[in-house]
Amino acid sequence: MTHTATDDLRNLLTDNPELYEARFPDTHRLAGRWTEDCLRRYGAGPRVLDMGCGTGRDAAHLHAVGRKVTGADLSEAMLAHARAHHPGPAYVRADLHGFDLGHGAFDAVVCLDSSLLYCHTNAQLDGFLASCRRALSPGGLLVAEMRNGAYFLGRTDLLDTPTVHEFAWQGSVHRSTTTLTVDRTAQLLRRSRVWTADDGSPPVEQRSAWRLLFPQELRRLLAAHGFEVLDLHDGPGPRTEPPWREGMPPGDATDADRLHVVARLTEPAP
Repeated sequence: MTHTATDDLRNLLTDNPELYEARFPDTHRLAGRWTEDCLRRYGAGPRVLDMGCGTGRDAAHLHAVGRKVTGADLSEAMLAHARAHHPGPAYVRADLHGFDLGHGAFDAVVCLDSSLLYCHTNAQLDGFLASCRRALSPGGLLVAEMRNGAYFLGRTDLLDTPTVHEFAWQGSVHRSTTTLTVDRTAQLLRRSRVWTADDGSPPVEQRSAWRLLFPQELRRLLAAHGFEVLDLHDGPGPRTEPPWREGMPPGDATDADRLHVVARLTEPAP
């Protein structure tokens, strides 16, 4: 049952939302609470678009604290899971490379867990930021959390040894073995993840990649699309060590392996 088709390799997690939540638990809604803290800190209005919402956990948290939330994702399986297990927000199918969910329809766009980095090319990044600019009301916020391309300048600790995680799901012990490599020409962090289980099923491999963005590059991209950067730092955040806690202010460095950005739209789309 080893999978070799491109779609199978790319969509293993997005086609299995329960597996995704078992592998990446967030029982305390840390990502959602961090996002809400950013939105409150800069006075965002109530209408929020969670772009790349996945299983809907963060969107549902933002809804629960009183925001009017739309969760958007390209995976129909993720959206179906979100509607069934994390109700409250409106869930719609949209491609972050280019979407139109209404002109000025939102006060904030959030894009968490490196979703923005699935924009692999400059054209895709421009498409995403142009879509955000169209979607946001004047003064609206873009909040994003992702890997930091600058971390891989001269560092190899995340590349030298595969990372192994074991967890229980549906009565079996599952193991994911993840290997990262840097494609310098394409400016991508490529990921190979091999899944095995103790139920006797053959291994399954998933391949994907993230764009490596550098802090100054990100500033320039945002400025080109009418955004002013309010915060750009490596932590604390929901996936840093140590993780963000209530009341912690943003940092002032961009050296560690995560990058967090809050930007305000100062030049709305025509």
